[in-house]
Amino acid sequence: MKNQTKKVLTVGVFDFFHLGHLNVLESAKGQGDYLIVAVHDDKLNIKGIKFLYTLEERMRIVNSLRFVDEVISYERVDILVENVDFDIFVHGPDQNHQYFKKAFEWCAKNNKQIIELKRTEGISSSKLRDILNNKDI
Repeated sequence: MKNQTKKVLTVGVFDFFHLGHLNVLESAKGQGDYLIVAVHDDKLNIKGIKFLYTLEERMRIVNSLRFVDEVISYERVDILVENVDFDIFVHGPDQNHQYFKKAFEWCAKNNKQIIELKRTEGISSSKLRDILNNKDI
C-alpha cells in the first residue's frame, strides 16, 4: 500500500441494514482510498435490544459491499481507534456517547481527521424496528 493512501475508519452496529447505512458507508469511502468498517459486537448489549443478525452475519453483510476494503469487529470505539491504522475517522451525528468522546479526543491528539456525516432523512434502524414491532406478521 502506498504511503499517500488515505485510510478511513468508520463504525456501526449495522443490524437491520438499510439505505441509510449504505449511504453513510459510500460517503465514508468517498473521504479516502481505503475503507475500514468496524462492526460493533455489543457483547454487553448496551442498546438493550435483541439483534436480528449475529456479529458474524452483520460483518458478512458489510463485507459484501464492493467499496468496503476491510471489516473488523470492536467492542469500545475509544480502544479501537488506538489499535487501528487510519487517517480519517468518519462517524454519524448520533455517535456521541462517552466512548466516542474519548475516541474524538484521542484522534485530535494524534492528528487524525474527524468527519461527521449527515443521516439519511426518514430512515433508521430504530424506525424500522418500531414499524416491525407494530405489525402482525
